[in-house]
Amino acid sequence: MSDPVLDRISEALDLFNAGRRAEARAAFTAIWAEIEADGDPFHQCVLSHYTANAQDDAEAELMWNRRALAAADRIVNERPDTASLYPSLHLNLADALFRAGNIPDASRHVFLARQAADALADDAQGRMVRGAIESLAARLPVA
Repeated sequence: MSDPVLDRISEALDLFNAGRRAEARAAFTAIWAEIEADGDPFHQCVLSHYTANAQDDAEAELMWNRRALAAADRIVNERPDTASLYPSLHLNLADALFRAGNIPDASRHVFLARQAADALADDAQGRMVRGAIESLAARLPVA
């Protein structure tokens, strides 16, 4: 079954993957304007996750990563399948925090990403996310 909002998010993601970042950000922003107030939190989570990746500004990236995590928190009880999003959501937030120099919060989100990693499938995507979590953990200073 087709989901028009996810289809539009996918089209915007195609722009991003083609290197057309500004166009992708504009498309993501237009979709967000339509779903922010009363949209499906799953759509908000997915859109925020991809929008964060398309940002050139660190503060904007952090804001979108936080939005994605907040949206996931609103739906995880009703949609247990969304638990598999948490490792990537925490990883992305940890990476943005690390690059912003906020090591304590980055470390906390790496810890949360590791805890959530059990929800990942044992496939290429799951192995990639697990590897990225461990790669970031290795770059964090040991307290």
